[in-house]
Amino acid sequence: MTKDSKVVSQFPIPKEFLLEKDNPIRRQQRAEMFGRRAIKKPELAYSFQIKDLRVGMKKINLTAKVLEIPKPTFVFTRFGNYASVANASVADETGTVKLCLWNEQIDAVSTGDMIHIENAHMSLFRGERQLRIGKNGKLNILEKISPAKLQN
Repeated sequence: MTKDSKVVSQFPIPKEFLLEKDNPIRRQQRAEMFGRRAIKKPELAYSFQIKDLRVGMKKINLTAKVLEIPKPTFVFTRFGNYASVANASVADETGTVKLCLWNEQIDAVSTGDMIHIENAHMSLFRGERQLRIGKNGKLNILEKISPAKLQN
């Protein structure tokens, strides 16, 4: 028996009692074991600046400005379908990085927009660092820049 973290008393338990299928000690141990499995700490996504990004990082949140969106390339994917892909340049006050945009994402953003990326990951493609949004990530436009503002 314990009180706080100190042992207060001890007593022997017969081996036969411990081997019984339905003894209260075994039930308690199972309950604790399942309780530990059920309680998983949620993995948090952290906000970063571009200078802090490293290849292999996951669960990245980032706010940046779209500098350039090149003409999309039409590619055949590993899933057997065709898709448009463009590697846009995005920047914050600490640096720039390529952002991989697919299909609708390309049309959703334009040069000069402020965007917020959630749950992205960093990878290396053809020797170039690339921020990828992935299927669980999100791309939100914080501030849409109109074409008239770009010309001024």
